[in-house]
Amino acid sequence: MSNQATLGADLEPPTTDLITLTRHILSQQYALGEDATGDLTMLLIAIQVTSKYIASNVRKARLINLVGLAGASNVQGEDQKKLDVLSNDIMVNALRASGKVSVMVSEEIDDAIIVGGSKGTYCVVFDPLDGSSNIDAGVNVGTIFGVYKVKEGSEGSIKDVLRPGKEMVAAGYTMYGSSCNLVLSTGQGVDGFTLDEALGEFILTHPEIKIPSRGKIYSFNEGNSLHFYPPTNNYLNSIKYPENGKPYSARYIGSMVADVHRTLLYGGIFGYPDDKKSKDGKLRMLYEAFPMSFLTEQAGGVATTGTQRILDIIPPNIHGRCPVFLGSKDDVEDLKKFYAEYDGEKRW
Repeated sequence: MSNQATLGADLEPPTTDLITLTRHILSQQYALGEDATGDLTMLLIAIQVTSKYIASNVRKARLINLVGLAGASNVQGEDQKKLDVLSNDIMVNALRASGKVSVMVSEEIDDAIIVGGSKGTYCVVFDPLDGSSNIDAGVNVGTIFGVYKVKEGSEGSIKDVLRPGKEMVAAGYTMYGSSCNLVLSTGQGVDGFTLDEALGEFILTHPEIKIPSRGKIYSFNEGNSLHFYPPTNNYLNSIKYPENGKPYSARYIGSMVADVHRTLLYGGIFGYPDDKKSKDGKLRMLYEAFPMSFLTEQAGGVATTGTQRILDIIPPNIHGRCPVFLGSKDDVEDLKKFYAEYDGEKRW
């Protein structure tokens, strides 16, 4: 048999059973039986549509250099980009139009959005374009979102989102880069989808994502290490100068979506700690720390402030912040040991 024939025999034909995101969501909700109302399905489909539209606009921005200052700052004091504003408007309008949302919280807006007259049974918290300052450099950016169910008897208020992340019913992110990837959990594990632009559909490409119990990569902004508390620096030294002579590799992109995406797939640890300069950390609980921690735990990993499970925290306000360490179970447990040994005064 020729080499060409042998090669052909070894190749498996591509699957013809394409599982789209819509089909996947419907099958998960169908499994709930009488408890499924279809509302969460409609909501997640609306988020899927916004992801496609934002992905299209990110590509356009990179092609024609659309990005420029919008002449304003967001509530975090960061310069807003035109694409930030556009992405926020896309999310708000699509979620409102779905009819399934009563409350929205966006990184770009000071106050919670209460959808008047809505009978929606869900609240959505989101960062419409995480890492937008990296767009001109071609770095991956993304949308992060979390979903709460409105409390029984409530018509939708800010109290419905000032709840621990463990009460979320769904969370995910969409990453816009060389490909467009959507990673989602509805509390039944984590699945990854890739946008097939020819079909205009997200296709299941990473089913049942599981974080390795230990990785070989750490992802911290060590430019801030001067300000880190001792437990963080001591942990980093332990993996950079280990006794076994096998140090971890450093990988830090500076876009949370991209760094967490790599951590979910390859393992290791991602960290954005509190420090002497940022007493509460930099990442926002509702629409950054909680959704990513939800995904991490659903994939078999651990997410902590160093001393507390992130998903147990009750946010003090809609833009409250907290330290974040998440990733492979063994790696995060190692870090927690350094915090357990620390006797300095710390809030978390």
